[in-house]
Amino acid sequence: MSRRPRWWLTVLAAVWPITWLSARATRLPIIGKVVAALSLPLFSKKNLNVSYIPINETLGGQSSFLPREIAAELIRRSGHRVIIERCTCRDDRTCTEHPIDYGCTLLGEGTKEIDPRIARHVTVDEALAHLDRTLADGLIPMIGRVKIDNFIWGVRDRGKLLTICHCCRCCCTILNSGKHLPDEAARSLVRLEGLRIDFDTDACTRCGACIDECFMGSLTLEEDRVVRNEETCKGCGRCVTVCPHNAVSIRIEDMDRAVSELMGRIEGIIDYR
Repeated sequence: MSRRPRWWLTVLAAVWPITWLSARATRLPIIGKVVAALSLPLFSKKNLNVSYIPINETLGGQSSFLPREIAAELIRRSGHRVIIERCTCRDDRTCTEHPIDYGCTLLGEGTKEIDPRIARHVTVDEALAHLDRTLADGLIPMIGRVKIDNFIWGVRDRGKLLTICHCCRCCCTILNSGKHLPDEAARSLVRLEGLRIDFDTDACTRCGACIDECFMGSLTLEEDRVVRNEETCKGCGRCVTVCPHNAVSIRIEDMDRAVSELMGRIEGIIDYR
């Protein structure tokens, strides 16, 4: 088992602003290329491959499987699981909107190596209860492979660690830095297959709430209508959540196909059973 004393969580929170700064630094002239060259191996291709699961109550009438059942099925299949004692992003930002102790859920045999001083080793039922608490609080699940987590939590990199982050828009590093990521790293944030976001032009007042909220800068106001960049949108669903006029809707064209693609992609990278 790795050695990560409880003060390790405090250290992480203290150095976490580097993650915010490094994403923005990649856009700077000259030094940006250096930062990108150093960080991209960790945050691209198979070392980072994640998807956000939108938490909206209605997904084209097919919401029963998302997001709970995707994450719940991964939890049920997992060989072992832990819940990190504190969310580093919220700890860093001293979050007042969401509980700091709603930490990441980590799955797979690799979690057996995580020091119990920084994480709770839990049963399937305990992990499911934690998932339900985070969803009830409005947090967005982000699921996939995050290579840097092996170092952070003291797990040998054997492809046996799956991350489920429970993200808030106010503190999550990616949800506040996505638009600054180099293209290669941004491609590692994979939108659910077949996810569509539609705008009702009659209901939309062009207030700009969705545009301000989009962490990838994928929404713009053009000719009195909101236009979404299909290439950069990651399908987090926040635009739907914040619209005060219910003018934005989200749906999955083929739920079974979307779920199969996500599960297949995860299982092609990580052995979490």
